[in-house]
Amino acid sequence: MALTDALGAMHAWLRKRASYLAPAAALAIALLALFAIHRLLATVHLKDIRAAVAEVDSAQIARAVALTAASYLALTLYDWFALRTIGRPLPWRTAALASFTSYTLSHNLGFSLLTGGSARWRTYSAAGLSLSDVARITALASGNFWGGVFALSGLALLLTGGKASAGPLLGAWLIAAALLPVLLRAAGRRSLGWGRLTVPLPSLPEIAAQLLVSMLDLLCAAAALFVLVPGQSIGSLPGFFLAYTLAIIAGLVTHVPGGVGVFEATMLAIAPGPPERVFAALLLYRLIYYVLPLVVAGGLTVYLERHRIAAPLSAGRFPLRGIARAAAPSFLALAMFGAGLVLLLSGALPAVKDRMQALRELLPLSLVEAAHLSASITGVALILLAPALQARLKSGLILARILLLAGAVFSLLKGFDYEEASLMLLALGVLHLGRRIFYRRGGLAGAPPGDWWWAAALGAIVLSVWVGFLAYKHVPYSNELWLSFAWHHGSAPRFLRAALASTLVVIGFSVWRLTAAPAVDKGDSVLPADVAEAAFRQAARSDAMLAYTGDKAFLIARSREAFLMYRQRGRSLVVMGDPVGPRRDWSELAWMARALADRFHARLCFYQASADMLPILVELGLRPIKYGEEALIDLRSGFSLGGSARKSLRYSVNRAAAAGLRFEILPRADVPAHLDELRSVSDLWLEDKKKREKNFSLGRFDAAYLLRFDCAVLRQGEHIVAFANLWKTQDGRELSVDLMRHPPDAPYGTMDLLFVSLMQWGAHQGFERFNLGLAPLSGLTDSPLAPLWSRAGATLFEHGERFYGFSGLRSYKQKFDPVWVPRYIATPDGLAGWRALIDVAGLIGG
Repeated sequence: MALTDALGAMHAWLRKRASYLAPAAALAIALLALFAIHRLLATVHLKDIRAAVAEVDSAQIARAVALTAASYLALTLYDWFALRTIGRPLPWRTAALASFTSYTLSHNLGFSLLTGGSARWRTYSAAGLSLSDVARITALASGNFWGGVFALSGLALLLTGGKASAGPLLGAWLIAAALLPVLLRAAGRRSLGWGRLTVPLPSLPEIAAQLLVSMLDLLCAAAALFVLVPGQSIGSLPGFFLAYTLAIIAGLVTHVPGGVGVFEATMLAIAPGPPERVFAALLLYRLIYYVLPLVVAGGLTVYLERHRIAAPLSAGRFPLRGIARAAAPSFLALAMFGAGLVLLLSGALPAVKDRMQALRELLPLSLVEAAHLSASITGVALILLAPALQARLKSGLILARILLLAGAVFSLLKGFDYEEASLMLLALGVLHLGRRIFYRRGGLAGAPPGDWWWAAALGAIVLSVWVGFLAYKHVPYSNELWLSFAWHHGSAPRFLRAALASTLVVIGFSVWRLTAAPAVDKGDSVLPADVAEAAFRQAARSDAMLAYTGDKAFLIARSREAFLMYRQRGRSLVVMGDPVGPRRDWSELAWMARALADRFHARLCFYQASADMLPILVELGLRPIKYGEEALIDLRSGFSLGGSARKSLRYSVNRAAAAGLRFEILPRADVPAHLDELRSVSDLWLEDKKKREKNFSLGRFDAAYLLRFDCAVLRQGEHIVAFANLWKTQDGRELSVDLMRHPPDAPYGTMDLLFVSLMQWGAHQGFERFNLGLAPLSGLTDSPLAPLWSRAGATLFEHGERFYGFSGLRSYKQKFDPVWVPRYIATPDGLAGWRALIDVAGLIGG
């Protein structure tokens, strides 16, 4: 039992910290891989790698590019086949763009199911496919890929393994695994199921065609690397391909973004050939097979998005533009990351001697040194800025333009690196083409980088430092290097200073992100008088009076007869209750709130919404959850204390009346004369309860707020001992109260008398109902089949009295025999929803 409990606790601990552990584990694996590469290249100098790169001629590069194009063309058929297998065929060009964008992202970022799968969801949802369709496509494409890996790895083992070796036997098993779908289909199976996800099996001809396509894809991908290694013979291709498949599998299993380091270390350890030539080929391969398709895909999606409005929307091209619109921010963010990485790596490598000699005749050394340091800092800034572009922030666009232009200038000044400057200007041009994508307002704090982006940024710093130490391993380290400034032999000191400055920038940015509070524009907190008059005239709920608390902003319907009130906390935009005004304007106002949250990259949350809002909340893509129940008392037949059910209520009311308490309504005009006395009662109540004023969903003792309402009071002699400000709908249907306060020494039954007197007065005034307010978490079920929120809320309602009187509050209101009506909170799905709930609690608690 102790072991089981320990394992359970460990599992819970790992799940809680999975979002941090996964990036940390990937970064640790990448560091180990870089260490392995460092050891494998222990006898290789930078000049040897440069010489090996120079050996690769243009014909080899052209063949590698052609084979890369063939590989990605084959990849597009994965999705094309999968769409037909699930019965949702799309034109090839639509499937090709979707698969091309998703594979370029997953190849460069790793975590293919997460990155490629999410990219597929965003792109195919724009073409009308459901989430289950996209899951089936991803599963079929992944199975197709692994079928090709097993088949070709098996063939390679059969061709390279000796008779006494276990290689042929393993190869036979791998081929059998690749043919497993064929055997299942031949045995009559038409689908495979895992829980709710059922994936149909293609027909036998389709399985054969898909297996051939995946084998062709992998052969072309491996051959694109093979042709870049000088001196390789065709006879070594099976062994080279086996090393390639092992390197691909290692990169996928470790989930290091793009397999950086892991893929290279595996190839260096296994592939035949001199290490400097293999490593040079790997560098070129990384650019040709990974970076070049990413640039092409990014340029294509930005181009399609750029012309989304200007070009005619023909039926055949509309899905392409929807896909481009979904994918463009990701590609532009990756482009900025790539530009920053280029600047970092350039700062870690020695400058070209001839160019430095030319600069020496034109520029002072101090300017070159400053430009080198500034280029590296600019590179880090571009990497850290990328999430703001992913979030479509206009402020991110402006700063990225400045940084890219500065990067181009610094590249020229630090070593006349015109190739690097051209890349910065190219990225600037692509960013300019996609400028319409960036429509959200807000500061950079509104786009916090995720855990994986932090890991990638730190990984980029580590990679640049590793490249620098590899390039200068022949330079003996000394403390004097840090302060060495020279034209010749000055590259190593410049690298050390740039690495330190880059690290400090990341640390400083991290501290700023931890302390910065992203904010949404609070808008105008003043409700226009004409809008208020029209909306309150048609309001059905008395809590519309919360518009006067002074802590909310407003969205106004085009009719100017309805409004919606909201407030921001952190990155959550919280709407209070239903929109106020006629229902015909509710949907418009809800979508205005949705657009506002999207513009500021905020989480949208509706608090205390009624059941009438549920269809609109579902349309908005939010998840409604029951928050509690509201107590409504029918006043149409009056309110009586008769009957055995109200015996205890009669007793407490009679006790309060016997103590000399009498009920009175203070008209709004008379409230100012009694404000100081009301304040004294309020202060005593707060002191006794050891509470401070609430916010947002409740009013507070504020003169400007209280002077807007009539006030019900209980007097003992001439002194006020209890009060409650009145909320009334203008149609005369609902009566309620907000602040309800009395001193600790008030007679027994004081509040019961106040409520009963108010209900009897309201019935006499013709009100249809009295709203006793919300009982949080009441009415939730703790059934094992209920959602987690419902079960947690029911448990807290039953056992959480020491935190808040949940059950006591409902029991008190139940004395008045109300009708209980549910109220809801609507939040985004997942972790964002829980964060929104925390922000709601913070809003109310102040």
